[in-house]
Amino acid sequence: MRHVHAVAMGDRNVMSMTRRALLGSAVAVAAGGAGTAVAADAGAASPDTPVLWREFRHTPFTHPQIPYVGRAGCHGGAVRLPRRPVVADVRDFGAVADGTTDSAPAINRAVAAAGRAGGGTVTIPPGTFRIDDVIRVDRSNVVLRGAGSGRTTLYAAKNLTELIGVYGSRYGGDKSAWSWAGGLIWLAPRARWHSLVTAIRAKAWPFEGWTGNRRDEWRTLTTVAPARQGTWTITVTDPSSLRPGTLVLLRLTDDTDHTLLQHMCGGGPGPEAYVWDDKTKLTSYVPYEWPVRIARVHGRKVTLERPLPLDARPEWSPQLTTHVPALTGSGVEGLTLEAVETPQQPHLLDQGHNGIVLQCAYDCWVDDVTVRHADNGFGLVAASACTLRRTRVTGRGSHHPYYCREGSHDNLIEDFTIEERTSPVPPNTQLHGINVEGLSSYNVWSRGDMRMGTFDSHRGLPFANVRTDITVNNNGRHGGDASAGPLFGARFTHWNIRVTNSRAGLVKIDGLAPYSATVGIDEVREFDQIDVPDFTGDLHTRLELYGSPHAVRPRNLYEAQREL
Repeated sequence: MRHVHAVAMGDRNVMSMTRRALLGSAVAVAAGGAGTAVAADAGAASPDTPVLWREFRHTPFTHPQIPYVGRAGCHGGAVRLPRRPVVADVRDFGAVADGTTDSAPAINRAVAAAGRAGGGTVTIPPGTFRIDDVIRVDRSNVVLRGAGSGRTTLYAAKNLTELIGVYGSRYGGDKSAWSWAGGLIWLAPRARWHSLVTAIRAKAWPFEGWTGNRRDEWRTLTTVAPARQGTWTITVTDPSSLRPGTLVLLRLTDDTDHTLLQHMCGGGPGPEAYVWDDKTKLTSYVPYEWPVRIARVHGRKVTLERPLPLDARPEWSPQLTTHVPALTGSGVEGLTLEAVETPQQPHLLDQGHNGIVLQCAYDCWVDDVTVRHADNGFGLVAASACTLRRTRVTGRGSHHPYYCREGSHDNLIEDFTIEERTSPVPPNTQLHGINVEGLSSYNVWSRGDMRMGTFDSHRGLPFANVRTDITVNNNGRHGGDASAGPLFGARFTHWNIRVTNSRAGLVKIDGLAPYSATVGIDEVREFDQIDVPDFTGDLHTRLELYGSPHAVRPRNLYEAQREL
């Protein structure tokens, strides 16, 4: 066999050093977080430097309109993604690059062998490999690597409905949940995968988040003392089970007056007057669950890898808890996943010609991957601190080219492309674009080329997300059921957005999103999109350098935050 061997001890040392360096950097940032921040490329005031940026530089963790996302992505947004030693070649397990032999069993055997070896890289050489099953990256520290998105192709001849069964909506009817979940390459921990498939085949609705299908697979580690949003170091009651490097879940439970949901919207008269009780889909998303690594423990003082996303108030019973086992340190690189080309199905009847999904994943990544002819391209489902880099959606058109849902936080999607459709738009279909929903927060979309789609909020109160340095032909539509509540919470920011067709829908958000910032976008006008603010009164929004996206400095908000 060509490359089958155990993970080298040297690589274990490298991984350990990398984690120590990461945690050390978190401590350093936390220690300096209260001081004045200075950005190297934007320190001088000029007509092209927004007032908002000058404010943010001095209060980066607590600015009312702009969220701190400088540590979004895998390993805090590391430029260099982890490299694992090669431990398997799929050809040694029976994969054949002839385009007709089903190579899915061989690829899954190779992934399983890498998992048993403690992790490592599974290589797929150039050529076209047919797959008639889901490729399951279900063990931590396993990387599936092709020879490049232009050289290695996985050709998926079947869809998820054929392979797993009908995944229906929890709200009844004939809606297919493959419209917003599941991938033909599926990164999820083994227990999560088996639990999901069992529930689906039993025609039961599985909960897709961090605490199990019944949301009961967790236990309290410690309660948390009151703390403010933006704080890096918190005080806990019992630190005995907390260690540096441990992944824990911050859990905040809403109260009967829905003050937690109001806080996510910035508070004030508008959110206080909003009717929350009938938003049944939205209220099913709470408690708010935010996974984070422990950086340092000193007595009862615990420093986190990232600052608190929200206040920790006694009325929300703040606590650190366990969670279902997460997939960590795994990735997919250097390949094209091509589904069999079929007409796009009517809205919410997707058969599951889906691309790649990361579920219950933390510090995982996708790099140099193209998805072609997909119902849904790339999905983040209860995934956090993951990076999607150099990804592309192309072919006959997608319902969701990118979706981010079920409490996905701190993810980075950069250098992404959504190409034009290669076939006419079928009737009764829908195109969204870059989606975010379900209390997902602190996610970043950076350096994008969207030749179709829109900045889709699917309601469900996403908050504190950033889209920056993106060109968009804004021809999609947002979605979301009315029971999912508001389109936006607080601290949504759109920064340096070039709109090629002058359409406003969900890009110019100063009249829609509370405590938001719209900075450096092209002049736009409304067409047939109906965008109505959810809250009455003053939204406390900011609009700067309208009509001047090419002039705004810094050009990329995420990159500028990383330089602070």
